[in-house]
Amino acid sequence: MPLGTLDRTPPPFFKQGPSALSKLMVCSALALFLMVADTRFKVTGPLRSAVATVLYPVQWVAMRPVLAVQYAGGYFQSLRSAQAAETEARARLAEQSLRAHQVEQLAQENERLRKLLELRERLQAPAVAAQVLYDAPDPYTRKVIIDKGAAQGIAPGSPVIDEGGVLGQVTRAHGMVSEVTLVTDRDHATPILNARTGVRGVVYGEPSGSQVGSLELRFMPAGADVKAGDLLTTSGIDGVYPAGLPVARIDKVERRADTAFARIHATPLALAAGARHVMVLQPTASLLPPRPPADDPVPGAKGGRR
Repeated sequence: MPLGTLDRTPPPFFKQGPSALSKLMVCSALALFLMVADTRFKVTGPLRSAVATVLYPVQWVAMRPVLAVQYAGGYFQSLRSAQAAETEARARLAEQSLRAHQVEQLAQENERLRKLLELRERLQAPAVAAQVLYDAPDPYTRKVIIDKGAAQGIAPGSPVIDEGGVLGQVTRAHGMVSEVTLVTDRDHATPILNARTGVRGVVYGEPSGSQVGSLELRFMPAGADVKAGDLLTTSGIDGVYPAGLPVARIDKVERRADTAFARIHATPLALAAGARHVMVLQPTASLLPPRPPADDPVPGAKGGRR
């Protein structure tokens, strides 16, 4: 083949086309034209709206995972906030409930103290205010421990009252505390007076196994004028309790033909099972004048009869 017939043009793969500078100038001019046209004539507005309309479904689908993550985060955040608010509300409710109970308890204590002070004003014997600390550990007795003792002038035998009436009697006085035997103790006896009839008697605590916490008026004849509702007060003849202190109220009278005595049950007026503030009185025997000696002759008496 003759050499002059050969095609010496480069293959298409190596063709360069327009130069890069030419392309830059053309694109810059086109961009400038589009900006001016869009600014002056708004020619790209319909095109932009059409593109946005076409791309809206794609955008909506693409935003679903993002919105789902945001919703889940907001849900858990609100859930934690709600749980924290509920915990705080429960704590405040418990605190308010505790304060309400304390206010109710303080109101009851104030009412009892007012009644106790009113009862104290009617008495002439000196008294010492005390508070019940705890019950005695012996389950077979009815005793409490108060926070006043011999250092405050408490002596064994001193009567103890609360806002309802006679609560018991001091049986042991230590340095700073004292032991009080309640009127409901089975071995405790309290001389009483029926306020309606004026009949004297003695009430005892009910023995264990019976009506624990009540009193029994013993050795009353079956035909005695005693009925339910009668008020029993201290008689004052024992030299311990001042006269006129309320002790109990009769709630049941049993009369049997096979016995000469009536079985009489009474309910103590003092809070034998829940007293907190009490008043310790001085025994009335210490306020009475001393008894004359038994062997002294009676003043004014003379020898034998003439």
